[in-house]
Amino acid sequence: MSADNHFSEPMLPLFEGQEIVLTGSKGRMPSYIQDHRKRLRERFLVGGAPAMPDYELLELILFRSIPRCDVKPVARRLLDTFGDFNRVLAAPIERLMEVRGVGDAVAVDFKVLEAATHRMARARILQKPVLSSWDALLDYCHTAMSHRETEHFRVLYLDRKNVLVEDEEQGKGTVDHVPVYPREIMKRALEINASALILVHNHPSGDPTPSEADITVTHQIQDAASALGITLHDHLIIGKSQELSFRTEGLI
Repeated sequence: MSADNHFSEPMLPLFEGQEIVLTGSKGRMPSYIQDHRKRLRERFLVGGAPAMPDYELLELILFRSIPRCDVKPVARRLLDTFGDFNRVLAAPIERLMEVRGVGDAVAVDFKVLEAATHRMARARILQKPVLSSWDALLDYCHTAMSHRETEHFRVLYLDRKNVLVEDEEQGKGTVDHVPVYPREIMKRALEINASALILVHNHPSGDPTPSEADITVTHQIQDAASALGITLHDHLIIGKSQELSFRTEGLI
């Protein structure tokens, strides 16, 4: 489609990453793009995030990263590549940069936003007894792990009052495996004087059903913890939209 169908001013092609940015004379943004951005912002102010489909929420973020461009095609390509809004934010920078239209500014803005959401979720469980803030703990685990493309294994170390002492990632793996070392987990627990543990890992497939390997390593960690007088409260497997508790399922 020719530019004449949108505006009559001459166009100057610029680039943000690999995306063509179009401006009118004197660097002004074409009016149809300005109007679209205004409508989306107004709809967000009135209805909030629930009023916005994923691609429009991505557009709102992209407005800041790519100031003079129709960003809808970029948002669509991101969703086609990663599947949903959360997976876009969780995607590694190198994978984001493979999407046409995503440059340094976009990738950095997404990772800053991801870090902010993790920090806000984590703040809800800091300095609080974790067992009495269980819903907040689950929200945090889903925010941090449910949209990862590979398996991640983390340990929540608690003090004698079950207040979170440390939240540490112990390992990263492939789409269906992550190496876990019970001795290293116990060594760290002793270093920080932890009295209890909660294990957490994700299943990128979205299905939180534990594998035989998951069950075996959990029992190894439980035995090692028990020998040191440390309690294993639970092992949570985080799927895309739900989680599985080893304690609830009678697996520990």
